[in-house]
Amino acid sequence: MILIADSGSTKTDWRMIDATGVHEQVYTAGINPQYIDAVQIYSIFEAELLPKLQEKSPTIIYYYGAGCSSPDRNLRVEQALRKAFPASEVHVDHDLLAAARALCGHQPGVACILGTGSNSCLYDGKNIVDNVPSLGFLMGDEGSGAYLGKMLIRAYLYRELPEELATSLKNRYNLTKDGILDAVYYSDMPSTYLATFAKFMSEKRKDPVIHAMIYQNFDEFFERHVCKYKGFTEVPVNFVGSIAYHFSDTLHQVAQKYGAHIGTIITSPSEGLIAYHLELMAQGQGK
Repeated sequence: MILIADSGSTKTDWRMIDATGVHEQVYTAGINPQYIDAVQIYSIFEAELLPKLQEKSPTIIYYYGAGCSSPDRNLRVEQALRKAFPASEVHVDHDLLAAARALCGHQPGVACILGTGSNSCLYDGKNIVDNVPSLGFLMGDEGSGAYLGKMLIRAYLYRELPEELATSLKNRYNLTKDGILDAVYYSDMPSTYLATFAKFMSEKRKDPVIHAMIYQNFDEFFERHVCKYKGFTEVPVNFVGSIAYHFSDTLHQVAQKYGAHIGTIITSPSEGLIAYHLELMAQGQGK
């Protein structure tokens, strides 16, 4: 048995599989070691994962997670996993590798994540060969739900939204300036908070002001990320994440502007990762 985890800042999708397919599926809270430490991560495992697995212990754990972009951050997740599963072999990798493996398999392409946060890479069918860095919600995250939310809330606080739209937003979320600033600057997961407003924007997407924000969000992502990859117009540009999926119509419009060809758009990499690891198991590279 192997356990595959696809973890974002909002939720984590766990799949226990063997050569015959999926045996268990569990969802827990999102995990991002950029914001929480090993103790906090383990508390999520203890409360939400271990009881549902009912003492089942995988031989190998493949964990792909948001924020797992440095040895120190990866170690936080690894320590928590080893405490929860002391007999298991543990591999912790960036969620960008999960996206590339799930979207591209063994073929070259550009793999992009547009969920709570954003990231992208150029994949040669085996390895990530180029990556324009993701700078997080304070300095970057173009294309993401957090970036969309930041655009909307900034416009709201600066009184740039039409009155009817501003009133609807305020009443829907009971917004106050102090409450917004506390959630952004003092909470553990500010990007998750900002991304919650993407649902409102999806419902109001026909409003020209909202549509312009959605378009700008993707336009900045293409300009600052996708267009930096050599030959990006010659290979499929693939996307995973709820923002890419639910706003795919506007995403296609922006891609056409830059001469890019969109290949696959999926909400989650889990199914692609399962197929990838089942193939490895068939080849004797994973038990």
